[in-house]
Amino acid sequence: MRKLPAVLLLFCLVVSCTRNSGEKPAAEPPDPATAVRLGAWPLAILQTGKQPLWFQLTENGPVLLESIEDAVDTAAFIPWPLALHVRFSLERAEELLLAVNRDGFIKLAPYYDNVTGVAMYRFTGGDFWRQYTLSGFVFYGDKPAAVLYLDELFLDSDAPLPKPRAWTFNMESNRPFPLDIPALRDFPPDEGWDIDVFRIGIDGLFYYRAARRKGSQPTVRMLRANDLAREGDEISLEVFQNSAPRVTDITHPSLPPLPKGFFYTGIGYAADSLFASWEEQEDFNIGAAGFVVIKK
Repeated sequence: MRKLPAVLLLFCLVVSCTRNSGEKPAAEPPDPATAVRLGAWPLAILQTGKQPLWFQLTENGPVLLESIEDAVDTAAFIPWPLALHVRFSLERAEELLLAVNRDGFIKLAPYYDNVTGVAMYRFTGGDFWRQYTLSGFVFYGDKPAAVLYLDELFLDSDAPLPKPRAWTFNMESNRPFPLDIPALRDFPPDEGWDIDVFRIGIDGLFYYRAARRKGSQPTVRMLRANDLAREGDEISLEVFQNSAPRVTDITHPSLPPLPKGFFYTGIGYAADSLFASWEEQEDFNIGAAGFVVIKK
């Protein structure tokens, strides 16, 4: 057995997770008022080196693997909107913020105490988030903002539209909490509106798509704004599509090779470490998914 880099596990969540609980998700969102406001605690302190640290995502959080080969054939392929995977990432100073589909947020940040390393925090939305798909992750002012939507293309769900739909987190607790984004107020879930795309375009402006697909008059609107403090201006489908960031291959000389059928999907930096998300892919489906951390 090869020697692994140091991972100081602070809680058993990282090493003793099960993949599926089999329980039906609850419809109620997490209540931040019930969270103990003693500060967010890290799942682990990562001390990276030349050997990569492989993590696989599960419903109970990231699990440390001995190697990427241990993730092969560990999950059934399911359509990407329904799968656990790192959907989006944002960098801020020496921190890396991740939005995990069907779960919540992960934060990687420098840690200086009795040991030095990269602290890994998890902010989970629990059963409520497991019902929904992430449509976007951006900074709204100084707050990381994720938006949820109800994907009905691959699953005939009986869940209501997400309310609240916009979420953020801070270091007061390991629970995320709702965020009011004024630009989305005119599209309330109670009136059948869903926000299934929410992003920053190649021009640096905010783009989002509001859809009301049920009822006698389905409606889809595409909007653009330079400030989320107000509703955006309606734009054409062509302008909306042309604003999408270009997809590029993820490459870096420090990234270790992946098995056949696995692909890197994102890359970023936290403190002195390099991060890359990975997925086991088959057409529009995802099997195992997670991320690797290594000294940059």
